[in-house]
Amino acid sequence: MAVPKHASHDAEIKRLNRIAGQIEGVKKMIEEGRYCPEILSQLRAVRSAVKGIETEILRRHLSSCVTSAMQSGDKASRMKSIEEVTRLFSKFDE
Repeated sequence: MAVPKHASHDAEIKRLNRIAGQIEGVKKMIEEGRYCPEILSQLRAVRSAVKGIETEILRRHLSSCVTSAMQSGDKASRMKSIEEVTRLFSKFDE
């Protein structure tokens, strides 16, 4: 079975570091006893940032790994990729 080309996610490291900073900021807000809606607003920003990274990694997976598997000519590899993508999409909105 052909090994699919693996996508690089190095670009997301900077974004993940920014999210880590946001999380630290939320933690500090809680420790300082800040107003709940302010904390919730920051948490929503964190969720949005994580969702953006999730979407980008999924996009890269589809355009790189899955595309490679589909072009491999190996039926087992293609079927495995289809099943994997189906599972990913079923969990994506959870």
